[in-house]
Amino acid sequence: MNWCRSVQSLVKSAFSGKIRQESSNYAQLRYMSRVKSRHTAPRHFWMKKERARYPEELSSENEAFLREVVSDRYESPLRHHPPAAPLAYTPGVRRCGLVARKIAVQPMWLSNGKYVNTTLLHVADNHVVGYVPPEMLNQNEVVRRRWKEQYRPLAGLVVGADQEDPTKFTKEYANMFLEAGIMPTKKLTRFTISPEAALAPGTRLRATHFQVGDYVDVYAKTRERGFQGVMKRWGFAGQPATHGATKTHRRPGGIGSGAQKSRVWPGQKMPGHMGGQYRNLRGLKILRINTKHDIIYVLGHAVPGDHNDYVLIHDTVLPLRRRKEPGTVITDEEAAQLPEDIFHPDVHQMAAPSIVF
Repeated sequence: MNWCRSVQSLVKSAFSGKIRQESSNYAQLRYMSRVKSRHTAPRHFWMKKERARYPEELSSENEAFLREVVSDRYESPLRHHPPAAPLAYTPGVRRCGLVARKIAVQPMWLSNGKYVNTTLLHVADNHVVGYVPPEMLNQNEVVRRRWKEQYRPLAGLVVGADQEDPTKFTKEYANMFLEAGIMPTKKLTRFTISPEAALAPGTRLRATHFQVGDYVDVYAKTRERGFQGVMKRWGFAGQPATHGATKTHRRPGGIGSGAQKSRVWPGQKMPGHMGGQYRNLRGLKILRINTKHDIIYVLGHAVPGDHNDYVLIHDTVLPLRRRKEPGTVITDEEAAQLPEDIFHPDVHQMAAPSIVF
């Protein structure tokens, strides 16, 4: 009976993720890391996006006729029914985000003379494609596990970026955009929002979705580094370079866990594939917005991803950096009246004089 009780207590401690030390046994329990977190192929339940290209041998008149048919078929419903006015802002509301491209890193100077680096994020022709109600979104196992419905119901808003010719995509993928009245897009993503922050399909999202001074979180995939050793991947110091070291300079060394454990624990830092992981960079301050080209300048140069890669921008989740004012969707007429560049008060504008006598 005593032996059974000790086994049961060990199993309970294993599921709780704790470390338990006894007089003769030392059980080290870590979170299992055997689940594959990096996927290099689309999910099996996703519909096929691109189709095979072959010469269709169309004349110029036929191509012009097809372009007219496409323009008539993908007509935005907002042309006949303008979007409804946004609801009143309440604290804790979760807004939609933007899909952007990381295009460059540019230096800036603040009013006090401090030099800072900023990352340029180009909002790539964002449009709302569809709305997913909370009862349908709750059927997703991942969403149901992370966001419990009894805590606060959440909905989904599908946003597309970079419209392309419908003939480049399959029929199933192109039909997803008929309700929104836009061309099929290269990038399609879903943001988790509050039901009161829903937007009509076909609504265009611009860089002015955020304001100068807001703090945002950027979600993107890190650069691919390929297969790397422990010194490059985990920052190991390596072994001695001289005095008898033979072919062990960059090796990890012993990975045994002792005589009693007698195995390699899951989660051991070893050589392997580096990069290609989705990461969140939180609390980036917006210093400048270019309304003409829809470019957002965020503070810092550590945004994940390579140049021209897609990134997702949304309001920060940091409690002391959340926005206090409501955000509205700006129409084309309102966007034409805005200045081309909107600067933060702490940023020194290069057109302004730096020394005043």
